[in-house]
Amino acid sequence: METEMETVVAENGGVSSTETGNGGEDVCSSRDSDASSADHLVVMVHGILGSASNWKFAAEEFVRKIPDKVFVHCSERNAAGLTLDGVDVMGDRLAKEVLEVIKRKPSLRKISFVAHSVGGLVTRYCIGKLYRPPQKGSGEQVSSAVEESKGTIADLEPVNFITVATPHLGSRGKKQVPFLFGVTAIETLAGHVIHWIFRRTGRHLFLTDNDEGKPPLLKRMVEDGEECCFLSALRSFERRVAYSNVGYDHIVGWRTSSIRRNSELPKWEDSVDEKYPHVVYEERCKAYDMEQLEPTTENDGLDEIEEELVNGLSRVSWEKVDISFHTSKLKFAAHSIIQVKDHPTHSDGIDVIQHMIDNFLL
Repeated sequence: METEMETVVAENGGVSSTETGNGGEDVCSSRDSDASSADHLVVMVHGILGSASNWKFAAEEFVRKIPDKVFVHCSERNAAGLTLDGVDVMGDRLAKEVLEVIKRKPSLRKISFVAHSVGGLVTRYCIGKLYRPPQKGSGEQVSSAVEESKGTIADLEPVNFITVATPHLGSRGKKQVPFLFGVTAIETLAGHVIHWIFRRTGRHLFLTDNDEGKPPLLKRMVEDGEECCFLSALRSFERRVAYSNVGYDHIVGWRTSSIRRNSELPKWEDSVDEKYPHVVYEERCKAYDMEQLEPTTENDGLDEIEEELVNGLSRVSWEKVDISFHTSKLKFAAHSIIQVKDHPTHSDGIDVIQHMIDNFLL
């Protein structure tokens, strides 16, 4: 009979990996004292057609570098073909998976997410489902600004929300999917046929879904509504980080992954720190109120919905980290290298993982 939790399947350099019954993977220190003291859950979420193994290297590095602090869970509730079921369906599954992990390990107090590609959108939906608004005691006077900044995710303190090459603005805009070469006719055609290949997920990415007459899901996910408090959930994290490939990522374009307009894409020349040779630009973007957002020109690369997505996501602060693998022999695999999907093949991305760990709030 299959149990909910399988036995430990691997130990590597003081890191213990345990497969869960649904195919996910828990990674923690192999030292009992370190494993028991870790109170910070880090959930790693793969992209489309992916699996828990995509984050294997990064998960082990997190635990190896901060062994007594973090407990890493690599999600696989949405593995392989299940990633075609839609961002919302996957988000619901991920939310249930996270709750199961927390139930198994009641010592957890904090939670962070690290998500690749479409997994970033799935995670944004997930946290909307798991968000708990701040509790306000009777007679307590709290300003709306302070109150908005609080809240929990599954009753845990939200700390880091990290996305890696995630199409936050969708995939239908010009050069949002670079392998379509920015040709308008091809990009338009892709929007009409993408659901044949990627089903509901494709509709969500190309903003062509209109379930029950509702606006596209990605548009609903930049605000608080009857469905979920998506924006409040995102705001509840102490920090939000977007890692983006500036080029050679043929799946997710720079603009959509970094939540920028064309005119906002920075100029870069070389790495900003010799410790991280592939990090070419870093920027801290403060949150803006809708009234503070200045209108942009019609030719800034975004249509009306994309502009709304940029504006909505700009209502919370972001750390933006731009990555370039232009000197890598495998630079055309940038979408996989940035997460070190397969080590050692994608080892050029190790400094990106190190950058995440060095800046990770505990």
